[in-house]
Amino acid sequence: MKHTHILVIRFSALGDVAMMVPIVWALARQYPDVRITVLSRPVARPLFDDIAPNVNFMAADIKHEYRGVKGLNALYRRLTAKQFTHIADLHSVLRSEYLRLRFNLGRYRVEHIDKHRPMRRKLTAPETKKVLTPMPTSFQNYLDVFQQLGFPVDTTRHHFHSIFDPSSPEQPADNNGRGNLNLLPKEIGPKRSWEQWIGIAPFAAHKGKIYPIEKTEQVIATLIEQHPKARIFLFGRGTDEEKTFPLWACRWPHCVSVWQHLESMYQELILMSHLDVMLSMDSANQHLASLTATPVVSIWGATHPYAGFMGWNQDPRNAIQADLPCRPCSIFGKKPCQRGDYACLYAISPQTVIERINSILTNAST
Repeated sequence: MKHTHILVIRFSALGDVAMMVPIVWALARQYPDVRITVLSRPVARPLFDDIAPNVNFMAADIKHEYRGVKGLNALYRRLTAKQFTHIADLHSVLRSEYLRLRFNLGRYRVEHIDKHRPMRRKLTAPETKKVLTPMPTSFQNYLDVFQQLGFPVDTTRHHFHSIFDPSSPEQPADNNGRGNLNLLPKEIGPKRSWEQWIGIAPFAAHKGKIYPIEKTEQVIATLIEQHPKARIFLFGRGTDEEKTFPLWACRWPHCVSVWQHLESMYQELILMSHLDVMLSMDSANQHLASLTATPVVSIWGATHPYAGFMGWNQDPRNAIQADLPCRPCSIFGKKPCQRGDYACLYAISPQTVIERINSILTNAST
């Protein structure tokens, strides 16, 4: 008799994969005798390696090693050797659908995510046809798949707090659920009692999700003026970050370019767990910070929290957005601005952002 073994598939952007963590964590604790294997891109490994004894991570480079139908067939053969009993497709794109087809032919128990595409079309429709109604969150969509597989998950009873779980022997953490700063270079820590640590992740994959850089600079300058003992950590890795962060670090000694000092996402998660607040776009850093129980002030332009991508356990009051009839125009922020001026982002004042950050800092100090 086969041991129950669930394969969880999601190859997509890091933020979407990060949103699986609270659900997989709860699933693993509610069903400790069930083996769970997460199949995703190699970059996601630090999110799952140590979250529970019955959770394993399997990396698949679908752009190179497992590219095309031939590559997917090779991946399927590799997967069948693992003796899975249940398949949870939390992605539902061509690659995962092909794997799903193969598993269905093999008479596995297979279920897949409902992306609620009709609701998405109504949410992003032109103004006269738009239906501004909250969609089920990604977390709920993931839960629905496991429910359909026969594994209902009670996230109230098994409530995820932080990836650094002080009760878990797999993940070193302090009593407050924060990572070990001693594992980071001396340029980062220690955190002194009078310091406030602020994270800022100013970039995203698409222009419709990026707060204007000149406005971000106003936010940074004002925060430094109001909090002269604060340290500001700049998160993100890419061409824009490599071009911009060194300039900001030279201009403001309070700023630290994280990518210049930390080598891995795991190290970034440790640092995030010690932040007092993170300012992020609708991007992966919002979700990574959420996994460390750090309050996030998020900025939404072309996209909208109603699409279901708000960070885990985040306060909706900290989601900053302009009230425009054309919003949202895109689920993922890929579409060019219909107006041509990105008013959804330019209409947000730096003062509004600063007030939300200060509100969190004030609560943290009391």
